[in-house]
Amino acid sequence: MNRQLIALAAALSVSLAGAASPAQTLFDSVSQLLQNRYGGLSTVNRTELTQQFQQKLNEACAKEGEACAYNTAYPVIEEQIRALGDHHTFFNRPEAFQEFKARSTGGSRLQYGIKLRDLSGGDQVVTEVVPGSAAFGVGLKRGDRLVGIDGQKYSYDLLRESRTKGAPIRLDVRRGDEALSVSVAASVSTTRDLPRAEYLGDVAVIRIPTFIAGGGVAQGVHDLVNEAKRRGVRGIVVDLRDNGGGDLRECDMSISAFVPSFTRVAKTARGDSATTVAGGTYREGFGSYQAVRDPAFWEGPMAVLVSKSSASCSEFFAREVQYARRGQVVGEATAGVGNTATQVFELPGEAAIQLTTVHYVKPDGTPYGERITPDVAGADDFELLARGQDVLLQKGLEILKASVAGTPVN
Repeated sequence: MNRQLIALAAALSVSLAGAASPAQTLFDSVSQLLQNRYGGLSTVNRTELTQQFQQKLNEACAKEGEACAYNTAYPVIEEQIRALGDHHTFFNRPEAFQEFKARSTGGSRLQYGIKLRDLSGGDQVVTEVVPGSAAFGVGLKRGDRLVGIDGQKYSYDLLRESRTKGAPIRLDVRRGDEALSVSVAASVSTTRDLPRAEYLGDVAVIRIPTFIAGGGVAQGVHDLVNEAKRRGVRGIVVDLRDNGGGDLRECDMSISAFVPSFTRVAKTARGDSATTVAGGTYREGFGSYQAVRDPAFWEGPMAVLVSKSSASCSEFFAREVQYARRGQVVGEATAGVGNTATQVFELPGEAAIQLTTVHYVKPDGTPYGERITPDVAGADDFELLARGQDVLLQKGLEILKASVAGTPVN
């Protein structure tokens, strides 16, 4: 999900003279958005791009004329966007757009509520359990190794089939050296995976799985930081591994629990604007608003964990922590979508376009880089995770310990 200011807006569907087919209407909407709202880094001449692909659409619709259907335009538009050369901008066909909406707005669906990674031999390891889900209810945990379903060797097809039916299954699980068997049935539960914390001695580990739009993430982060302070922790690890992004404001408000103040300049097709975030307050232009209740601020030692799947808003989070020298970032180089923001525009025919509308610089003009290079390199080892060792988290804990002792870790 990329650097998303997730604001679903209806795109204008103004057709060119003499063009009345659904395919043409869709193509016109996309082309107008590319012309008038694109704020990315592509230098392609977008007027010439429209002219080039208008000819291709004319050829595709030659036989159907005004009856040319929406789906005839899909491959033309997809090629047009590829030619733009911005890998953050892409077209969503209707089916993909419906899935995106469910994912990005936290709707409910039939699910187990677990995220998995491949292991050798075809097994899977649980990397995430969504609170309130079916998997959470039967006690599955991060690091559990799934080895069988109903007495058969584990396979994704078996899991998917049982989920679709909503029928109970028996999962054969290994937790370290212990063999377990749990019965679970997929249930309708929210996909809204909000921040949560666990305490390892005197360190709080705050897991932020996503910066999903709709409120709740930033408030949750501030509440967890306030709770950690009441518990008297000596350090905080913020876990952004596999966080694919979401809403930039939720992200910015979350950052403000760790970075005292930061300013970012947005460069768009409509001009430049600066945003300053401090103490849970968002300031844009001459206006400001308090975005969280009882804002927290953690000024003690901290570390941020990232992976190669950490993208978009999570890259912004890590970068502001680095820029302010508030803590060390630990993990792999991130996905590389951390210098722009996209907006999703709904199109005629229930399709959509995710369009880069903004790219960012610091107030002095310094551009944001595409990806985060961690201060301390490391990577998840899922085979070790299935044996109870979270190596990247352990590295983060070591960094906090060294920070308290005044000893650098590389």
